[in-house]
Amino acid sequence: MNRYETVFILNPVLSDDQIKETVKKYEEFLVSKGAKMIAKEDWGLKKLAYAIQHKKSGFYHLFDFEAPGEAIEPLELAFRRDERMMRYLTVRLDKHAAAWADKRRSRIQEKA
Repeated sequence: MNRYETVFILNPVLSDDQIKETVKKYEEFLVSKGAKMIAKEDWGLKKLAYAIQHKKSGFYHLFDFEAPGEAIEPLELAFRRDERMMRYLTVRLDKHAAAWADKRRSRIQEKA
């Protein structure tokens, strides 16, 4: 099992319920493919550096998870097919990046 981070941007015209439903859908999708969720972060509505689909902002979310490699391609295919999804990026974390992500998360939790 490899460790991955996926950041995705949802369309800004969605309601709070639609956003929660979408995030839950993809979390359940990953778990059904054998993934173990480590963390989820809701970064909220952010202004984009450039317009995407004529939108100047979007709702950012981050998933940190462990999954088998064959779970990533179906996830990204589902992202491409979903009209609520504006952009996404999935990266595999090596041991140094995973340690940095854990350290960053612990610093955020200390502040809160």
